Amino acid sequence: MAASEGFLDHLKDTLRGLGPVSVRRMFGGAGIYADGVMFALVADDTLYLKADDTTKQAFEAEGLSPFGYQGGGRHVALPYWRAPERLFDDPDEMAEWARAALHVARRAAAQKSKRPPTRTGTRKRKSKI
Repeated sequence: MAASEGFLDHLKDTLRGLGPVSVRRMFGGAGIYADGVMFALVADDTLYLKADDTTKQAFEAEGLSPFGYQGGGRHVALPYWRAPERLFDDPDEMAEWARAALHVARRAAAQKSKRPPTRTGTRKRKSKI
C-alpha cells in the first residue's frame, strides 16, 4: 500500500487548483487533506477520492471501484473511489473532482460531529461508601 514521494509530489502539483493540500503518511499509503479534512487517500500510487450516495454514480459511470482491503477475514470497502486516470492530465477537472470529494468529506465530518458521544466499556460502579 505504498505511496511514492514522486507520485505524491505530482499529485500535490495536480491538485494546486483546489488550494492548499497536505499529505499525511499512514499505513504505507497517505491521506490527502484540505482544511483539516481528509478527502482522498493514496495506496500503491493510486488516488482514491471520497464519495457518497450523491457522487459515487460518477465513479460507477467511469467503471471505477471503491478502495477495499482484507481485514478480519472479510473484505472491507471504504467510501473512497479510484480517481479516473485522465484527471492527472487535466488539473482543472482534477480540481473539480477533488472539490466534490472535499464537499463529501466535510458533510461526513459535520454528520459525525452531530452524533452524541458514545461511552463504550464503561460501567457505573457502586460506591463503597
